[in-house]
Amino acid sequence: MVKDDKSCCSGSTIFLIIENKKRKNMKKIAVPTDNSGVLDGHFGHCKFFTIFNVQDGQIASEEKVVPPPHEPGLLPRWLAEKNVTDILAGGMGNRAIQIFNQNGVNVFVGAPKMNAAELVNGFLDQTVKFAANYCDH
Repeated sequence: MVKDDKSCCSGSTIFLIIENKKRKNMKKIAVPTDNSGVLDGHFGHCKFFTIFNVQDGQIASEEKVVPPPHEPGLLPRWLAEKNVTDILAGGMGNRAIQIFNQNGVNVFVGAPKMNAAELVNGFLDQTVKFAANYCDH
């Protein structure tokens, strides 16, 4: 009976390793966008977030979502609840960056103002340059 319990646990461990390996190949990248799908320079007041599901370094799908009304600290938690792994932004306050990081979300600020899909593709193939954070609060 103990032998069966160990084999069960070993099987679970193998499953977890495979599952973690799958997650490494998947990302969910959020970009604050305006009506035309271009990066909105100030993430806290954007009209939309375009969320890209990325698998094996390629955009697999995208979804445009309307954020809740701006409230300090809300958007980082809201996006983390949507399983976002990375956010690309022009500017962002330090507190928001801290909250994202506390929720396991990578933050990249200083993104150039461009179409969100082009920005994500440039981020993935490392051809887009990120400058200074445009926000100082």
